[in-house]
Amino acid sequence: MIVSTQVVEIPEFRMDCGVTLTQVSIAYEMYGTMNADASNVILVEHAFTGDAHAAGISDEDGRPGWWDLMIGPGKAFDTDRFCVICSNVLSGCKGTTGPASINPETGRPYGMSFPVTTISDMVRLQRALLDVLGVKKLLCVAGGSMGGMQVLEWAVSYPEDVHSAIPIATTARHSAQQIAFNEVARQSIMVDPAWNQGDYYGSEAPKRGLAVARMVGHITYMSDESMREKFGRRLRGQGMVDANEEYIFEVESYLRYRGSQFVGRFDANSYIYITRALDTFDLFESQKLVRLDPSSTRFLVISFTSDWLYPSYQSQEVVNLLRAANHDIAYVELTSNYGHDAFLVDVAQQTDVIRGFLNSVSRNLGISNYALREGVH
Repeated sequence: MIVSTQVVEIPEFRMDCGVTLTQVSIAYEMYGTMNADASNVILVEHAFTGDAHAAGISDEDGRPGWWDLMIGPGKAFDTDRFCVICSNVLSGCKGTTGPASINPETGRPYGMSFPVTTISDMVRLQRALLDVLGVKKLLCVAGGSMGGMQVLEWAVSYPEDVHSAIPIATTARHSAQQIAFNEVARQSIMVDPAWNQGDYYGSEAPKRGLAVARMVGHITYMSDESMREKFGRRLRGQGMVDANEEYIFEVESYLRYRGSQFVGRFDANSYIYITRALDTFDLFESQKLVRLDPSSTRFLVISFTSDWLYPSYQSQEVVNLLRAANHDIAYVELTSNYGHDAFLVDVAQQTDVIRGFLNSVSRNLGISNYALREGVH
């Protein structure tokens, strides 16, 4: 399936910080066919460094979508039955307005003059996109990691617009440890001499700092067991010959490769803005989860045993709070050795759980065109 990224222009958008942006772009992709009343639409939310290209093969660079294993005909999010939409987040750098975008008032990139962005801002811009596309109510909103935070924000900000929600490997607020990892990543960017207070567009970007930030982040995505299986203590060549040897261990080479690949596709300022949005997200402090109407949205919460970046206890905090308020919620902790990356790569168990949940939601809605595929229960 060859897919193209589309862009919608929003004339004005008011942000939580009080600033109103003009000429806001939001990039999105659509998979499957929207039915006549747009009742079969699922919104998929991407994680931190993701983008709108969630499935299929990009007509731009030929790469598969970041969740292609989960979205498509007969997959967990079955595009023979559902219309799946994914958009790039506000403050991103893959088609949606962010720090690298041109400020229409100055004719220059925003850089660090871009307004402070929240998860709530991201979700409201998605609501504006769906308004343009003619979607009033979502069958489901689903996503992992930062995508799961957006899922929870959708449920509390637009409860009447969401039939069901699937937050995966996520949290309702960052812990001190999670904030600390993000601060190390931000500082690695900001101490790079090329960062220039975020005004590096048109000159050398802070590539070394951004690469280190990605290296730090990538460590948190893997489990100890998966790193042991993938790398162990294997050496490159003969190992260290002298103190100036560039690589000693395979894991060092791998992290440097991941960092160098990342700088070609992501903006350093977007990294700073989005991690700040993650760190300031807090549904417990706002009490939005507590005030949520139990009759509004069905939940399926998924976590993974080896995920230490967003450990299961954080999903369980959300589950316990919603259950105490009599919400319709199912929780599954899946066994996996892949760490936080499990939601992207360990798809077999996820597919079974999500397929069953969506079938149940569809039956309860009584929508005739949700006839179940033969053999699917």
